[in-house]
Amino acid sequence: MKNIQKAFQLISYLQYPFMLLAVFYAFKPIYDMIALGIKDTFLPCLNSALMFMGIGVSFSALQDSTKTQNKMSKRIWQDEKKGAIALWIMLAMTIFFFVAGGIGYFTATSSILEEISVGLLVLGIGYTGLLSVAIEMYKYQQANK
Repeated sequence: MKNIQKAFQLISYLQYPFMLLAVFYAFKPIYDMIALGIKDTFLPCLNSALMFMGIGVSFSALQDSTKTQNKMSKRIWQDEKKGAIALWIMLAMTIFFFVAGGIGYFTATSSILEEISVGLLVLGIGYTGLLSVAIEMYKYQQANK
């Protein structure tokens, strides 16, 4: 069992290359506009950034939920009120991504808006996994207070 947990912990580090790709696509339109004079890359790059961010967040859900990453997250998850607030915020974000993605997908008037909606849905799927890990982390930290 320890080997499987360690393998998933190692796989969870794949979140970082995907997040770097998301950051790249978030800043690419600025570079395109300043250096190349291209102005029509914002929406396609936004879609790519959302997709890679969703994939990265999905990989982060594979991390060990019994460990906190830093002192700040430990203070949040060990405090009952702060942890509950954090979970509600994460739940609201997840619902927002799904609702905005669903509404956008079914009401999109252009293909690029439909693609951005798919990006929001992928991000929502990633946040669902992250929310699950956060709930487990909250429970574990509350039990070990």
